[in-house]
Amino acid sequence: MATTVAVFGSCNMDLVAYTGIAPRRGETVLGREFRTAPGGKGANQAVAAARAGAPARFIGAVGDDELGERLRAALNEYGVNTDGLRTVTGNSGTAHIVVDDDGGNAIVVVPGANASLDSLAPGDAELIAGCGALLLQLEIPFTGVESAAVAAREAGVPVILTPAPAAELPEALLSSVDLLVPNEHEAAVLTGSADAREALRELLNSVPEVVITLGAAGALYGNRAGEIVEVPAHPVRAVDTTAAGDTFVGVLAATRAAGGGIRQALERASAASALAVGRNGAMAAMPTDQEISEFRAAER
Repeated sequence: MATTVAVFGSCNMDLVAYTGIAPRRGETVLGREFRTAPGGKGANQAVAAARAGAPARFIGAVGDDELGERLRAALNEYGVNTDGLRTVTGNSGTAHIVVDDDGGNAIVVVPGANASLDSLAPGDAELIAGCGALLLQLEIPFTGVESAAVAAREAGVPVILTPAPAAELPEALLSSVDLLVPNEHEAAVLTGSADAREALRELLNSVPEVVITLGAAGALYGNRAGEIVEVPAHPVRAVDTTAAGDTFVGVLAATRAAGGGIRQALERASAASALAVGRNGAMAAMPTDQEISEFRAAER
């Protein structure tokens, strides 16, 4: 049970358009392909953890529409427990994504059913208790994120927060977070510093551990004991970066929940992200535990 990764967060259907160059404001461009695929930062992280070998459970909400049925089925197909996935009246969440030929993306999220996650539902705290980690993001109401973090803290479950979309974080939330995982943009928003090391030092005033993901520059970890760990990124050609960050966090959490040290967790997460960005899509791009191990072995 302690190796289980719980996720409380968003679940969206991704509506993805692929084009050579993303349109600027007021501009229309032709795309070459369109796909729909299950996503959302919360659901993505749950699938990443499950694919990396962790028992994973997802707590969230979908609408009573056809998209909601597809989202639930996809999570089950990837081996994620959905006992905590509630169905509410209305539309499921959607993410409207444009991916360009460099693998970059621009995303507009319409929360839909995710907006109902302003608190834990009966039974949610029990689903969190006893797990090896709880993953949180900011695509659902802050009150819901805070309630889940507090429930995890009271149960002794480590809380890992991805502060995305970037927003100012209240002390009531930060006081229940064990590990904060922003990317370099989010770290800059939170601290006002574009220097990753300076941002790391400032964030450690609020939480015990921090990982800042730096894209092609890798990842930087620090804790209040003064330990610093740097892990380089793997040189790969990016096809679609949509799920890179969620893959990283899901695999990081799975490795930590299984008892792995921080360097092992960072190295596995970095390898998983490299594999994910070389493939189209979000969940479908996430590597299995075996693929991660084989990739790392090939690079030694």
